[in-house]
Amino acid sequence: MINFLVSYPLVTIMGVLSLGALLGQIKFGPLRFGAAGALFVGLMVGMLDPRLGDGMTLVKSLGVGLFCYTVGLAAGSTFLSDLKRQWTLMLAGVVGLLLMAGFGVGVGRMVNLSSGHVAGLFAGVLTSPAIDAAQHATNNSPDTLVGYAVSYPTGVIVAMIIVAMVAPKRWPGKRDNTSMAEAGITAVSTLVTHDTRMSEIPGWPSRIRMSYLRRAGEMRLITAADYLHHGDIVLVVGMPDDVQGAVEFLGHPSEMRLTENRRDVDYRRFLVSNPHLAGRTIGDINVRSNLDGIVTRVRRGDLEMLATDDLILQPGDRVLAVVPRGRMGDAQDFFGDSENRISQLDALTLGLGIALGLLAGAIRVPLPGGINFELGSAAGPLIVGMVLGALHRTGPFRWDLPHATNSVLRQMGLMIFLACVGLATGPAFLSQAFSLIGLKILLVSAVALVLGALVVLLGAKWLGLSAQRAAGGFAGFVGQPAVLGYANQLVNDERIDSAYGALFALGTVVKILLVQVIPLLL
Repeated sequence: MINFLVSYPLVTIMGVLSLGALLGQIKFGPLRFGAAGALFVGLMVGMLDPRLGDGMTLVKSLGVGLFCYTVGLAAGSTFLSDLKRQWTLMLAGVVGLLLMAGFGVGVGRMVNLSSGHVAGLFAGVLTSPAIDAAQHATNNSPDTLVGYAVSYPTGVIVAMIIVAMVAPKRWPGKRDNTSMAEAGITAVSTLVTHDTRMSEIPGWPSRIRMSYLRRAGEMRLITAADYLHHGDIVLVVGMPDDVQGAVEFLGHPSEMRLTENRRDVDYRRFLVSNPHLAGRTIGDINVRSNLDGIVTRVRRGDLEMLATDDLILQPGDRVLAVVPRGRMGDAQDFFGDSENRISQLDALTLGLGIALGLLAGAIRVPLPGGINFELGSAAGPLIVGMVLGALHRTGPFRWDLPHATNSVLRQMGLMIFLACVGLATGPAFLSQAFSLIGLKILLVSAVALVLGALVVLLGAKWLGLSAQRAAGGFAGFVGQPAVLGYANQLVNDERIDSAYGALFALGTVVKILLVQVIPLLL
């Protein structure tokens, strides 16, 4: 059987994936490993024979590149808007990494760990692609791989326990934005009790949308030029607090439900499959001129968003359009509304984007002291993905992927990467994990990670950021895709991905530099 698995490595990887998925569904108290199950199954299988982990470099690079690129695309769309909130969290992450490196060097010297052990455990507990730089800096010492193999699963387990404790929390995040996924979107039919201009309504049009207008028994769509009169009934759409403020300004909720009358004005969800709309803002597509209508909401995956004029559409979004009843067919043609078209993967932009990321990761920059810096196959695709996710489209190239497609590719890339890591490091893990050296590495790495977590999480709380952004930032600080996946299983919150992308990119750069400095200090 072993010889068969060695001869057919793809069978081995797929077997590890399936068994890892099964292990990932088993609950251990409050903890469920999810995608990280592939790592632990890979470790167990890899222990059986060192040959099972041979030749995994290419497949591992494909998996991590695919995962990081899709995460970058998702995080890039909100990274720039969130940068003002997150730069302090990023600074806290750098401080945490410096503290961990200093702790590892100091305690490692006290307990007689070699420079290879410390450099390897630093890269491993932070589950970082910096292991390549660490091996180069330690002249490919076998101690480096031992430190990495023992501390890698330690980092995954400790980080997941910490995320399980933090992600569901609700501490005051006074300087953070409200999660759209958490708050949701509401619509209230409102009776106007005093005359007012549209421009005087608080929150319009940036935080609330208005669609229906019933006046003197007739229903039509509201326009920016309308002057509202006493007795009008309008529909106000937005996040609950914003809607409440607008309703109180206009009058009070009406017993009439405007959306129940669909004779003259109708609404429906349409799937955005028209390639000419993807990557363009709601304001740019000009629904008012093209359809005599308005888009009030956009659903992306499980996230419901207000359709503000500056919101950029992505393929696979489901828009709620309110149009005159006779123009429903025109609206369907305008948005595309085709499941078949949206299921077709744009392999051109996907392949080009990942290739650009891998090229960026392969660029080596020499630094003083004999240190070489390169982003590698993880950080390169992540950063390029974030840039392209922020651009959305460049001429004819549309970089965004449908949300469902992005999620599938992300999950597959993650599990392939973790399975290959487990298979490759299984023999080294077996040789040292249950020895005194292994115990020292495990304890030093676990304590170092807890110290780093305290800096990031307490820093986030002190800075007024939400627990969910803090959890996403910590997952990025660790650099472990499985921890991000676990955080997203616990809480549906777009701030997790945004913070992960920010700290993962910056943290990877700092880690690559630090693992090359550590051997110089020991």
